[in-house]
Amino acid sequence: MRHSSLVAFAMAVLAATPALAHTGAGTVSGFASGFGHPIGGLDHLLAMVAVGILASQQGGKSVWLLPLSFVGMMIVGGILGIANVALPFVELGIVGSVIVLGAVIALGKHLPTGAAMALVGLFAVFHGHAHGTEMPATASGIEYGIGFAVATAALHAIGLGLGMSVKKLAEKAAPVAVRAGGGAIAAAGVFLLAA
Repeated sequence: MRHSSLVAFAMAVLAATPALAHTGAGTVSGFASGFGHPIGGLDHLLAMVAVGILASQQGGKSVWLLPLSFVGMMIVGGILGIANVALPFVELGIVGSVIVLGAVIALGKHLPTGAAMALVGLFAVFHGHAHGTEMPATASGIEYGIGFAVATAALHAIGLGLGMSVKKLAEKAAPVAVRAGGGAIAAAGVFLLAA
């Protein structure tokens, strides 16, 4: 896929989603529903794309370790949600992830890999808990879980692609463009918090 096509696809996905994924409306079951949950709301979508952008900005091993940390800890959060283990401030943690990850990208500071993994892992628990809590008893937990993990990985890949494309397009302009994107993600998170 060409760089402009990837950017156009990502923008279309962003424009086509409702404001939040946590409406509680509709039937949720199986792989398709699990896959649809992370891309069904702007809060999840922005945070997961931000993880990919942050991973590309960090570079090196972070390109793989940050997305893997997020998906792994999201699964832990999903199991907690399915098991009805209470987790306070889930929605605040989700919108907070959009704000904080966007701000970290915007600031352009390189974090130690372990710190970056811990940061995305912490936020992933909130996202996973929301996915697990919203899975109905009639859904296949494994299929649903695979669906939301695959969608999350795809959103990370989109973020990685966007971040890497920007770097390739203009090495000198890339840090400013990526940081501006992070600022836009953080601003969207503030908007979500206010809504």
